[in-house]
Amino acid sequence: MLLPEQGHLLRIFVAESDKYDGIPLHVWIVRQAKEHGLAGATVIRGAEGFCGNSEIHTSKILTLANDMPIIIEVVDTLDKIDSFIPLVEHAIKKGLITVEDVSVRLYRNGNES
Repeated sequence: MLLPEQGHLLRIFVAESDKYDGIPLHVWIVRQAKEHGLAGATVIRGAEGFCGNSEIHTSKILTLANDMPIIIEVVDTLDKIDSFIPLVEHAIKKGLITVEDVSVRLYRNGNES
């Protein structure tokens, strides 16, 4: 699979404790990305953050350490990202979705000879 030089970055911000269909939401989103043929997905666990309710979640406070911020990142074409968002947005009860332009400098999936 090739990516064009001008790609798009999809970022989905959720909480580690968020669930969908009984599994962690970020796990479900990554599975959906794979199933729908996106180029790849990466999950990043934040060390600290807050959202609309202004409650800070940090690994320094044991009671909040289980609800850390999670970012799912996907780089692909705008068409594929635009068709993917409606498939997952209904599962996000609180969070944020952003899309931005990126320059793809290198993409190797190991299948090229």
